[in-house]
Amino acid sequence: MTGRSAGAAPDEMSFEEAVKRLDEIVKKMEDLELDLNESLALFEEGMRLSRMCSRRLDEAEHRLEQLLEGEDSQPTVVPLEGGPK
Repeated sequence: MTGRSAGAAPDEMSFEEAVKRLDEIVKKMEDLELDLNESLALFEEGMRLSRMCSRRLDEAEHRLEQLLEGEDSQPTVVPLEGGPK
C-alpha cells in the first residue's frame, strides 16, 4: 500500500489506487476481527471510494462516447473484442 492511498482523499487518488484500497478494505472487513466503529469507518471509506470509482468510470464512458461519435452526432457502439455478443 502506498502512503498516499490510505490517507488521501478519494478525489486525490488515481482510479487504480482507489480500487486497490477498496480491495484492502474488503479483506479487512472479511477478517471479522474489527469492532463496530472500525467496521463503520471502513464501510464509509469504502462507499466514498466506490462512488468516486463509479463517477470516474462514467466520465471515461462519456469521453469514449464523444470520441466514437458518428456523423449524425449519435454515439456509435463498438463492441469490445472478447466481450459478450
